[in-house]
Amino acid sequence: MNEKLPLIAIVGRPNVGKSTIFNRLTGTRRSIVTDESGITRDRIYGNATYEGRSFEVVDTGGMVPDDKAAIPREILRQAQIAIEAASQIVLVVDARAGLTPLDAELARLLRRTGKPLAIAANKVDTQMQESLAAPFYGLSNEVYSVSAEHGYGIDAMLEVIVPRLAPETSVEVTPETPGQVNVAIIGRPNVGKSTLLNRMAGVERSIVSAEPGTTRDSVDAEVSHGERSYRFVDTAGIRRKGKTKLVAEKLSVVMARRALEHADVALLVVDASTGVTAGDANIAGYAEKSGCSVIIVMNKWDLAIQAAAEKAEREVANVAIRGQHVVKARNPKHSSKVRKKAPTGKVDPVQLLFEYERMVRTRFKFLDYAPVVFLSAMTGERTGKLFELIGRVTDARRHRVTTGELNRWLSEVDLDRGTSPAARKVKIYYMTQASSSPPTFVVFTNQGKRLHFSYERFLENQLRKTFDFTGSPIRFLQRLKEKRERGH
Repeated sequence: MNEKLPLIAIVGRPNVGKSTIFNRLTGTRRSIVTDESGITRDRIYGNATYEGRSFEVVDTGGMVPDDKAAIPREILRQAQIAIEAASQIVLVVDARAGLTPLDAELARLLRRTGKPLAIAANKVDTQMQESLAAPFYGLSNEVYSVSAEHGYGIDAMLEVIVPRLAPETSVEVTPETPGQVNVAIIGRPNVGKSTLLNRMAGVERSIVSAEPGTTRDSVDAEVSHGERSYRFVDTAGIRRKGKTKLVAEKLSVVMARRALEHADVALLVVDASTGVTAGDANIAGYAEKSGCSVIIVMNKWDLAIQAAAEKAEREVANVAIRGQHVVKARNPKHSSKVRKKAPTGKVDPVQLLFEYERMVRTRFKFLDYAPVVFLSAMTGERTGKLFELIGRVTDARRHRVTTGELNRWLSEVDLDRGTSPAARKVKIYYMTQASSSPPTFVVFTNQGKRLHFSYERFLENQLRKTFDFTGSPIRFLQRLKEKRERGH
């Protein structure tokens, strides 16, 4: 965006159709829509235009002002942030359910803001049903009968509220800033993805809770750092198919994997305090297959160090107890051995980091090209250099090698070292880079069949030694070099 757009905040109690209206206005399917209530929790932003005027729309979670539970309380706080920034508020109600006490309470609270308030009486599908909206005129003089699902009445509402948002000259909006880096934050539930998004964005864009599965929609934030523009997407925690039961949870996983497909870089967040799990490896596989670059983020490093220190203290205590038993047994020879091997109770953070990285590399063997960072999103420890690393990985992903450079490199590589089970010896005539993001190379050989994966692996390793493709997967396409007939 070239300048800040006026904002319409869509608010209301749970399950009245706010997300459907958001998707209708923005022409997207950004917000998850199901019959389950309480799906939207974070603020979801999108751009929209109406008759040449551009504006921004924010979808909020269902508001329940008197609910003291952690998640509803955070949803209310997120909605209040959206309302404060809004130029226009649209309160969505369910016309078929009639006027409820919660609708009346929300309208009263919204009127106190002093901002223009329109009521969208949703689920009015035809003109014959417009009488269903009559009870809501007691809340506001501006009531619109609409059907978010079918589009009925939406234009009539926009025709009134949009002109008072912006001047005649519209702001040009592009869905993606040229050169913008799309970064997907992925991982299992409750590993700190939302905390990391908030840390990178510098604002609280995602709800952070100890309850797993808090994030349902994909929440994004645009951030400028140095000369680069980044679009961070906080995705829902990905679990195995057998573990997802709710329809919304299944949709969340689908949207998370879709975010990977559109990402330049994926931040694979792992809980360092619990170590790498099979679930982490499964998600890493999704990232590798999607073709995006990967950075492995070992989050909660402060808790990992704390856990290691507590373990060391327990070992000291256990050795002391064993030593007392040895003394009682009057075995001085054994006692000296115990003292010699006794742990100090101190943890060397550098040594611990080295051991952790070795463990991570063992569990993520297929991501040996991905850099590993250890940080704490909660405290901000070691997060400062993450932007620099994302930039480096992005540059490597977009790097192109000329055909001349490639073939000079090819002439210097001992190709006979590459192993292949094929009976016929592989001969590579030349190579060229077909595309970047991810780097894809066309290999012209003497074989029609695809190169064995071990030979591709050999080529990849040799490429990485010469050219910087840090964090990026490398793809190969094979072509059979056709022989020309003599005389032609």
